[in-house]
Amino acid sequence: MKPGKVLAFMLGVFSLMGIGWLVWPAEGVSVGGMTLRYASLREDMQRDPSAAGPDIDAVLDSVRSGMNFSRDTLDFYAGYFRNNPHRIYLPDDDYTFFDDVFEDFEAAVERGTVYRVAHYGDSQIEGDRISSQLREALQERFGGEGTGMFPALSNVPSASILRFADGPMVHYTMYGDTTTVRAPHCRYGVMAQLTDLGGAATVSIRATTNKNAPARVKTFSRIGVLLGRNSRRFSLRMVSDTIRPAAVVLDRDTVGAVLVSWDLPHPVSKATLYLNGTAEIYGIMADGASGVAVDNIPLRGCSGTIFTRIDSRVMSRSMASDSTRLIILQFGGNYMPVATSSDVIGRYGSRIAEQIQYFRKVAPRARILMIGPSDMGKSVGGRIKTWPRLPELVDTLKATALRNGAAYWDLYGMMGGENSMVEWVRHKPALAGPDYIHFTPLGAQEVGDAFARSLLVYHDFYLLRKEIPEEKIKRAFGK
Repeated sequence: MKPGKVLAFMLGVFSLMGIGWLVWPAEGVSVGGMTLRYASLREDMQRDPSAAGPDIDAVLDSVRSGMNFSRDTLDFYAGYFRNNPHRIYLPDDDYTFFDDVFEDFEAAVERGTVYRVAHYGDSQIEGDRISSQLREALQERFGGEGTGMFPALSNVPSASILRFADGPMVHYTMYGDTTTVRAPHCRYGVMAQLTDLGGAATVSIRATTNKNAPARVKTFSRIGVLLGRNSRRFSLRMVSDTIRPAAVVLDRDTVGAVLVSWDLPHPVSKATLYLNGTAEIYGIMADGASGVAVDNIPLRGCSGTIFTRIDSRVMSRSMASDSTRLIILQFGGNYMPVATSSDVIGRYGSRIAEQIQYFRKVAPRARILMIGPSDMGKSVGGRIKTWPRLPELVDTLKATALRNGAAYWDLYGMMGGENSMVEWVRHKPALAGPDYIHFTPLGAQEVGDAFARSLLVYHDFYLLRKEIPEEKIKRAFGK
């Protein structure tokens, strides 16, 4: 076809599209029970006020500035805990809620102990997103290194650790679509998955070499394997560089879970595990010799209601042996497509309450904190707006968490509230992807930084309270 004809054809198509843009009804045209919509001139010239979102730069500036005041006076904390919309909400407004957690975190290096934070979430945290910012902030303050716990086998890559496995192993998960392989039992372990080992196998791990990754995740000084149901004489051997400690041999079957670990004389960036026998591998850990570890545990497609199906003996012994002190549950977004009524949302709240109570039972020394869903965009009347009933779901989850003894952080509010996801997508550079659901790496970093800063405000207050009489603090808080 000659260039002139190609040009004429394209101009004709654009003309027809332009006419449609001018004359197509804003309410659309009903055809066969469906409504066909077209971008209309009236809608483009008269932007729907209900679809307008907040100024994201102003929102993020507000988040940052709200945590940057002088923190050496009670007035700051009294105002922050009462009025700051980005604070962590605490059950019964109990400002001592995290005290036991901070006490252990502060003593970790002196005790030579690693205390863990288990960060469960849906696909928003895949690839170590959000968890990585929290890990860096906590390890900078309390000590620690390494990427934390991860599965021996996984179909979800991590930005912080690489793993290569070889041998007779089967990977089971209790979440995901119908293609996911399910185990014939409920012993999934703390990561809601397990690797079933049936003989001799190797698992090689290597810390990230990404120049943009924090220095603390590029090395580790302690290797651990969390396992259960092992055969007699099950052996584990670890090799790293010139370090070759003696093999560990388990003489008895393990009921529940057991942690086998090796302390290394100096930090390393890679290691290989040699496993021989049968066992269920619940997780591998690459930690520091002491300090805080943050485990990134993404459960794609999960709405956070599966934990009560995990064998409580496995979970409780795992949480006790790995010294988990803070459990974060970041869920809600995957439930939106079925959240069609208040009754449905109420039932979801009840199921989340069961999960919180389950964790309080299996990890009595840990504190539980829930992060609610982000804003999510959906086409409503031809415009991308916040999903209907998302604000109601956020309110329900907040009330459920607080009523059941868990803290709550409002991610939806931190983003800017209604219709904020659209603006996160439009932001330059983009903070969220074109699906109007997931954050970009830069957006996830903003979320992780905001959450970490908020948590550390409570530690700052914990430190200040050591220097001030309790009666003075109670008066400042009206107690």
